[in-house]
Amino acid sequence: MQDTSNPIRRRGLLFVLSSPSGAGKSTISRMLLETDQEIRMSVSATTRAMRPGEEDGVHYHFLTPEKFEDMEKANQFLEWAHVFGNRYGTPRAGVEQIISDGRDVLFDIDWQGTQQLHATAGDDLVRVFILPPSMAELERRLRGRGTDSDDVIQGRMDRAAGEISHWAEYDYVLVNDDAASCLEKVRHILAAERLKRARNIGLVDFVRGMIG
Repeated sequence: MQDTSNPIRRRGLLFVLSSPSGAGKSTISRMLLETDQEIRMSVSATTRAMRPGEEDGVHYHFLTPEKFEDMEKANQFLEWAHVFGNRYGTPRAGVEQIISDGRDVLFDIDWQGTQQLHATAGDDLVRVFILPPSMAELERRLRGRGTDSDDVIQGRMDRAAGEISHWAEYDYVLVNDDAASCLEKVRHILAAERLKRARNIGLVDFVRGMIG
């Protein structure tokens, strides 16, 4: 639904949050979705098996490897990647419909997916990278989850440095030392990007109507 506080029709945007595992992007994403009615989470397609409690079309679009490959060949993904032996991708049609309706799409993806989105989405894309306060704090958060073995945590830490090295490819970079404060900064970025002249595609008609 178009923001009723703004009489000018706008085009939606693709809003990416990236971070190494444990830096807080999933928490910030959840908090943003709970407090902003104009943005919705991108539902990815995947070839991995459905887990207990998951629902097709809500958590993921669960596809066979053959169906995923057919969609890939038909250029029906905005981005896709192999992750831990499975394929994940963003179906193009649903996302394009949402932004043409003046709403925004939130992506919780890594730097590789962001690079692909940048190549396919161009000016519709806003990229935000979230850093941890320190590597020591990142490890503390990972261990605090209590869900991963030492080997898994070490693997995540090993990957974190490589992921962080791509920070300069993003439009905005935030340090998440406090989730509430980081969320507020994310909300300010989103508000400013929504007001950009190029995205308010109804401006021409609005101004013409105003001045005759």
